[in-house]
Amino acid sequence: MLVHSRGAKWAVWALFLVLFLPLFALPLLVVLGASFATHWSSVLPSGATLANYRAATRGEALQALTTSLVTALTASLLALAAGTWAALAAAALKKRQRRVMDALFVLPVAVPSVVVGLAVLVAFSEPPLLLNGTRWIVITAHAVLVTAFAYQSVSAAVTRLDPAYEQAAASLGASPARVLWRIRLPLLLPSLTAAAGLCFALSMGELSATMMLYPPDWTPLPVLIYAATDRGALFTGSAVAVVLMAATLLVLLAVSRIRTKASYR
Repeated sequence: MLVHSRGAKWAVWALFLVLFLPLFALPLLVVLGASFATHWSSVLPSGATLANYRAATRGEALQALTTSLVTALTASLLALAAGTWAALAAAALKKRQRRVMDALFVLPVAVPSVVVGLAVLVAFSEPPLLLNGTRWIVITAHAVLVTAFAYQSVSAAVTRLDPAYEQAAASLGASPARVLWRIRLPLLLPSLTAAAGLCFALSMGELSATMMLYPPDWTPLPVLIYAATDRGALFTGSAVAVVLMAATLLVLLAVSRIRTKASYR
């Protein structure tokens, strides 16, 4: 904290609790409580049960979770590959050209995601790239949406790289490809894992573009949550939402461990 007096520290903590609890913690706690409930009692859910979780971990819900995981992992890898390649290429450009590339990659997140979904639908509903009605149109839309975050994360890391390592390797006769694989990418590994985790989390929660594109046999979990709450199954939807959060957190924890190990290499 940038405060030193005891009273100021208590004031900062009080402000943090006043803002954090109602805006972030309380809504999540209500969803968690509703996932174990059967009905509402006054302003709180009540009637403890595990039936909601039995429904949320079987059949259609389990298939939707698998769909979300496959979609997020595939889209994250595609976004990471494209974003890293673009960030490395942009580092070699002049300042004005780099600004143009930055603007192009930020464009998908500067507009509503439903606009990106419509653009992908229009672009891939005719030959030769006919993806409409397949899982790949959903994965493509997710990749387009999250590539900007991968590009920005890796670009920031590239600008912080010490060129002395690359210059030393090149002076010893290493080819550009060898410098890339043995010097630059290992140094970027912590940032790459962080970007992958961010892309995965954003893809797992994506709904607006997905609603426009998903085929009946490829329904991600956010769509299932929306459908459950829309038909009044609030408690089952809450349990499915908790499953979605738990799955996302587990993957992010695994990515965090990989990032920690990469940082100490």
